[in-house]
Amino acid sequence: MTEAARARALPLILTGIATGVFSGLFGVGGGVIMVPALAMLTTMSRKRISGTSLAAIAPMAIVGVVSYGSQGNVDLAAAALLAVGAVVGAQLGTWLLERLPTPIVRWLFIAFLLLVVFELVTSIPSREQSFTLTVGAAFAFAGVGLVTGVLSGLLGIGGGVIVVSVLMLLFGFTDLVAKGTSLAMMIPTAVSGTIGNLRRGNVDMRAGMLLGITACFTTVLGTWIAQALDPQVANWLLAAFLGVILLQLVGSEVQRIRRKDIGE
Repeated sequence: MTEAARARALPLILTGIATGVFSGLFGVGGGVIMVPALAMLTTMSRKRISGTSLAAIAPMAIVGVVSYGSQGNVDLAAAALLAVGAVVGAQLGTWLLERLPTPIVRWLFIAFLLLVVFELVTSIPSREQSFTLTVGAAFAFAGVGLVTGVLSGLLGIGGGVIVVSVLMLLFGFTDLVAKGTSLAMMIPTAVSGTIGNLRRGNVDMRAGMLLGITACFTTVLGTWIAQALDPQVANWLLAAFLGVILLQLVGSEVQRIRRKDIGE
């Protein structure tokens, strides 16, 4: 490996290490870490950054599902229903991107995250899973997946943040089952999205593989930490993680409003 290749690989490896821990710990894809990191560390276009980040998600999600699943913390039926809705919703979201006022959708999502953070901080969690899949719940899962996919397409936000929160707060899933199920949902959505991005030339496969393979090792560590934590502490950490995302979203909206005012 040349000196230049090493200089390029090291930041990607470090990003993969951090992404894997966060993915396993919170049941998310890790795009919130990979996308800004790739923007700072590479000269890729925004589309190529998103495509490369998505390509890295599938392998780490598989490892996370195996780790959570080994302890019975994955609901595959719910994950499949969520994934079906999310795949359809993502296509719908990209179509709506040119037709809806995105700032309004973004502020509604910010309000949703604020509510989730409040609930996570104030609720008393339990790890006694009591959910039973019914026909109504099946339609509800598909609906949640659809909304998740639409928001992902509209706002470029990974579905794990939404799915973990909704499964815990609306369906009564334990934090561990919600995270394991969220990661399972991401596998088909990441694969289908990556195939589409490859056709359009929006993936740097070397960078994606390096990120994904590195993250696989630390995803296991993240799942172990999640399962070892007291559920109340796990809720507080998830709330803090969502709080960081909230700050990023609000900051980007404030900057957009300022740029608009300056332009006028």
